[in-house]
Amino acid sequence: MSQTASVWLVLLIALCAANLPFINQRLFAVVPLRAAAKPLALRLAELVVLYFATGGIGLLLEKRAGQIAPQGWEFYAVTGALFVTLAFPGFVWRYLLKHKGA
Repeated sequence: MSQTASVWLVLLIALCAANLPFINQRLFAVVPLRAAAKPLALRLAELVVLYFATGGIGLLLEKRAGQIAPQGWEFYAVTGALFVTLAFPGFVWRYLLKHKGA
């Protein structure tokens, strides 16, 4: 896989993972919860776990392509902000739009 394809793959995975907590009522889209609605705190915790999972996939693809570049705190601040930005459509859909029957 080329580096360009790897970058696009990680961005696509990040877009899906960032919106996953907001589009369903299950934990990580697999585990059903007893509560009728998943609380915001649980959604945010799920978002953090998915951020690190996406980063792990990116790390594996980078290692496969060659040597892993060292990252400082700036890298994690920027990628965290990007991940939260990618989660915005799901947040808007869940909390700001009116749904029928609600």
